[in-house]
Amino acid sequence: MAALTQKEKEALLILFKDFSSYYNANSLCKSLGISRVGTMKILKKFHKKNVLINRQIGKSIVYKINLEDDYAGKLISFLLADEAQNFKRWKDEFKDIFKKDRIVMLYGSSIKNYEKASDIDIMVIIKKGEYKEVKKILGQRQVFLTKPIHSIELTIKDLLNNLEKKQKAIIDIVKNAIVLYGQEKYVEIIKNVTSI
Repeated sequence: MAALTQKEKEALLILFKDFSSYYNANSLCKSLGISRVGTMKILKKFHKKNVLINRQIGKSIVYKINLEDDYAGKLISFLLADEAQNFKRWKDEFKDIFKKDRIVMLYGSSIKNYEKASDIDIMVIIKKGEYKEVKKILGQRQVFLTKPIHSIELTIKDLLNNLEKKQKAIIDIVKNAIVLYGQEKYVEIIKNVTSI
């Protein structure tokens, strides 16, 4: 596939991150800040390439990422990793937390404006029994940071339970977070809770 435009990247990330919502061309164009026609071109392009699936609800056609498609999953993983590159400082700060099967996510006000943020919000998806190790690493990082770290540690099962129960706080984190590490594993988790 040819290089993606910025709006195409944004569209795919919105559809992936806001997995609990349904988007049609009208609702997505408002989020993207482009015309309905431009949005429809993006949706049709990715539907044709099997990256998106659609379904008719009433008179509206809604779209979701086709996470059953291997290429679509890898594309979303890449877009999440690409997005994280804009937060290199935080990738460097929290790289010690990451190891195989862990997911490290940055969310909250520190993403938008660190100077005005009161803390640094981070969510780490861990295996059972890794809580103390992660807390120790975060404590070591805290020494070098001027703002307190507010962390949430969840197992994959905890995350899935929260998402399946549509826990608003966790869904808001997922919708707005930057996935610093573990993008492929994260896509696999979201695959379990999204449907059309």
